[in-house]
Amino acid sequence: MQWEVVIGLETHAQLSTVSKIFSGAATAFGAAPNTQACGVDIALPGVLPVLNTGAVERAIRFGLAVGAKINSPSIFARKNYFYPDLPKGYQISQYERPIVEGGTMTMQVGDTEKTVHLTRAHLEEDAGKSLHEDFHGRTGIDLNRAGTPLLEIVSEPDMRSAEEAVAYAKALHTLVRWIDVCDGNMQEGSFRCDANVSVRPAGSTTLGTRREIKNLNSFRFLQQAIEYEVRWQINELEDGRAIQQATVLFDPDSGETRMMRTKEDAHDYRYFPDPDLLPLEVTAERLEAVRAAMPPLPQARREKFCTQYGLTPYDAGLLTASRELADYFESVVSGADAKTGKLCANWISGALSARLNEEGLEIAQSRLSAQQLRGLVDRIADGTISGKIAKDIFDAIWAGEGDADAIIAAKGLKQISDSGEIEIIVDQVLAANAQQVADFRAGKEKAFNSLVGQVMKASRGKANPQQVNDILRRKLAP
Repeated sequence: MQWEVVIGLETHAQLSTVSKIFSGAATAFGAAPNTQACGVDIALPGVLPVLNTGAVERAIRFGLAVGAKINSPSIFARKNYFYPDLPKGYQISQYERPIVEGGTMTMQVGDTEKTVHLTRAHLEEDAGKSLHEDFHGRTGIDLNRAGTPLLEIVSEPDMRSAEEAVAYAKALHTLVRWIDVCDGNMQEGSFRCDANVSVRPAGSTTLGTRREIKNLNSFRFLQQAIEYEVRWQINELEDGRAIQQATVLFDPDSGETRMMRTKEDAHDYRYFPDPDLLPLEVTAERLEAVRAAMPPLPQARREKFCTQYGLTPYDAGLLTASRELADYFESVVSGADAKTGKLCANWISGALSARLNEEGLEIAQSRLSAQQLRGLVDRIADGTISGKIAKDIFDAIWAGEGDADAIIAAKGLKQISDSGEIEIIVDQVLAANAQQVADFRAGKEKAFNSLVGQVMKASRGKANPQQVNDILRRKLAP
């Protein structure tokens, strides 16, 4: 039987406020356990929550970015369940009427553009954290995260492969960082995904029974977990066993998922409106103020890069992987034509990105300023240097030896474009390599490439490669 995979993601993005969603306690990462939990967070009797305006504005910003409806009013509810790291015995969240409703995310999956619809995005507080590793036979509780503001972003089950799910998660990760609502630090738990995975016979419109994979904090784990879960579910169904709705965890060491508990439904949590929090009204004035402060979004920048500089959607996607990278590209290509723009894009996506990755640096830490990279590209475009020499100059700029023009002058790297000078070198190479000349004339094309290499070596890499090719072919013609 042929099977179709159905995937939806629930993503928790920690909002980038300095204080918690209902208290003034700090949200900084890495503090000693239980030093950032105040009376509201640990549910002392008589304390009352006060909503953080910054968290609300960040939720609105996200809603506007995905073209969603901003509900006014939205309602806070109590989600009731018992767990040791949940001091109140309930989590303040939004249920029936979230602040953000609907919206879409569009991303590139290979050569195809994919649109994923969003169900909702709602505000809620995080729970604390249970610590198992350092307590033999016991569990420690750290309530520093209790009350940390989260935006839970829920997609429709629109994805049909692990590849699509990862592309969606990456696009969402880029967006929340781009609009500055979340720092996206997956290692610190600021951005984590739950994947709802089911399979059904190909052509069926009825959803299969889903299993939810919890707390995936890397794109690699997200892909591995979904791929394993899909194989597991298909094997179960083909062996005649039914899938039981459940919550599962992914074990990176074994590459397998394992069941935590049978899956609860919404009614199991006994949601009801929080009596301590009034309905949240978003005025038209606040909505317009947030809209006016929004930066140009990734999709708009991608379209601009494709239209203005002739980039492919794939290349434009690479250059909008972060707002900082897109800004760097725009600084490099300022005033350039399409041809130069494409060359700039190639250098940023190629040599520069590779070097940043090697040294674990962000684009803001690049040792090539936008002006220095543009200076290098301009010397390639005007024929002053060849692409091969440009790589050596790139290394020299990275090492702090100055800009491209200074390095070219100091090291005598200007490309030889005088056809007469190149002809002299070509004649010398042909005279010294009679056998390769004969081989080429006998139909061996590889001999031509060898002769080109000999000319470039004799010119110390400075001869214009296109002129070398043209002159060689003319002189080798019958």
